[in-house]
Parts: sequence; C-alpha cells; structure tokens
Amino acid sequence: MTAPFHQPIDAAVVPRFSGHATFMRLPAVSSAEGLDIALVGIPWDGGTTNRAGARHGPREVRSQSSLMRRVHHVSKVEPFAIANIADVGDVSVNPIDLADGLARIEAGIAEIVAHGAIPIAAGGDHLTTLPVLRALAKERPVGLIHFDAHSDTNDTYFGNNPYTHGTPFRRAIEEGLVDPKRMVQIGIRGSIYDPDEHRWAIEQGVRIIYMEEFVRRGPADVMAEAREIAGGGPTYVSFDIDSIDPSMAPGTGTPEAGGFTTREAQEMLRLLAGVNIVGSDVVEVAPPFDVGGMTALAGATIMFELICLIAQLLAQSRDFRSRTMAPGEP
Repeated sequence: MTAPFHQPIDAAVVPRFSGHATFMRLPAVSSAEGLDIALVGIPWDGGTTNRAGARHGPREVRSQSSLMRRVHHVSKVEPFAIANIADVGDVSVNPIDLADGLARIEAGIAEIVAHGAIPIAAGGDHLTTLPVLRALAKERPVGLIHFDAHSDTNDTYFGNNPYTHGTPFRRAIEEGLVDPKRMVQIGIRGSIYDPDEHRWAIEQGVRIIYMEEFVRRGPADVMAEAREIAGGGPTYVSFDIDSIDPSMAPGTGTPEAGGFTTREAQEMLRLLAGVNIVGSDVVEVAPPFDVGGMTALAGATIMFELICLIAQLLAQSRDFRSRTMAPGEP
C-alpha cells in the first residue's frame, strides 16, 4: 500500500459547506484499486413498498458526513491514518427495471470486492443489501448482524413478487449467502401482517431480538450475544436507519415508533470492535421525509462508526501478521 493514504479535507481550511460533497470529505476516485475501504452510494429504491425516497439517501448522507472529523472520540481510532479510504461514487442503477437494477448493483460491488477493498454502502432501500451480499458472499456464506425495525424475511408482496425491501434476507438465506445460524436481528418491533410472520426466520435459526428484549437487557448484554452468534467468521453488518426512533430519524420510508436512540445505536456498534466485518451498509435514509437533515446526519454518523470499526480491524490484522510472519515473507 502506498502512503500517504487519502485524507479528508480539513474543515479548518476549507469550510464544510464548500466544495464537492463526498463521503467524509474524502477524495472521489473512479476505482477501488489500492483502497482498503470503499465508500459507495447505492441510489436506488426500486424495492420500496411504502414511501419512496431512499434513492436520494447517498447524496444527503454525503452532505451531512462533512460534519465527521478525523478521530473517534471514544476509541481514539484515526481511520484515515491506518487505512486507505475513498469515495468511489455511486454504482450504476436502473430506476425503472428491478431485475436490471439488482444486477447493476451486484456488478458494481463485485468490482470493489475484486480490488480487495471492503465496501461500506449507503443506500438506497433495504433490497439493495441482497445484490451486495451476492457480490460479497459468492464463495461462502457470511454471518449477519442486522439492526432494523423489521425482519425483512417475508416471502412475497403484491401477489408473487419476491423482491422488495421486506424480503432481502429471506432471499439471501435461500441463496446460501447468509448463514442463518450466524444471523442476529436487533430492534425488531411494530405491528406485523400475521402472527406467524417471523416463524420462517426463526425456524432457519435466525436469532431475533425484539426491541422489548433489548430494552430489558441493555446494549452491552445484547451485543455480547450478537458477537457470540457471529463468531469469528466473515460477517456483514446491515443498519437500517428505521431501527432508530423516528423522533431522531424521521426521514425513512417505513418509520416505527419505539426505536433506538442514536446514542444507543453508536454504543452497540462500538461493541462490535474486533468482529470480522467484511462489508456493511446503512440503508433507508429517505431525505424527502427528513427534518433538518437529522436522519442523513444519523446515517453519516453510523457510517463513520463502521469505518472506524473496519479500519481498526484492518490495523490489528496487519499488526498480527507483522508479528507472526517469518523473516522475508511478503
């Protein structure tokens, strides 16, 4: 890896409101070649069943991410000093053809993975996670730590349509992309269509932690279980912004009362330090329903937490390799 790594624009030199909007004010690059972490937008909401608008999420998350600084104030991780990170732009999408849209997203993420970079995606509705997993998990299924108000393991909508933002994880399990016994869903709540709506997921081995259980147990206990479920294998982290209470994140397609605070969300992510995260996303930010950019800011903040986690993981793995490899080993 060549040095120095890409660096964000300094807000003390160039004001946050000036210049082109990129994730974390990092350089915009055309390829993930040479990157450790690729920040990518997926401006597509072709799977939305209620309020459309998440296609506009990546642009607004980029804008609000100008508020992120260089160093995590708790872990002291300085991600841009220990990993090469940049904004690789948006994947190609097709807003009027669902099948082609999914194929384009998969191809865009596959290109990132082929360069050896870890993708952190900003959606987009939650169906975008399915093609991301298709690109990431071709060789082996991954574990999944999933923050959401909804399980997204329904089968079909509107007749026999298997592809909506309410079905991606059922499809991912069926396609062998996710190991359901290494999958945990945290924060599930709200009214459901049928008393047995979650039965299929539970029968596959998915651990569902409803919001009421989360409130009773607290973040530390819940995340200790999540870490145990994920184990040491490759794990994907998917964060639906509607897991946060709509009083703090109103700009989303299917809001549900009674969610996490943003502070609880940050705490839970920090408790994932050391988990073998091979990719992640923040989805369902819908700016047309936002208030003062607060949902997009929450999305950008979650992205920064994920960047710090993955950068720290990469630094630790390099340090371990440097201490264990034989002299002269490349």
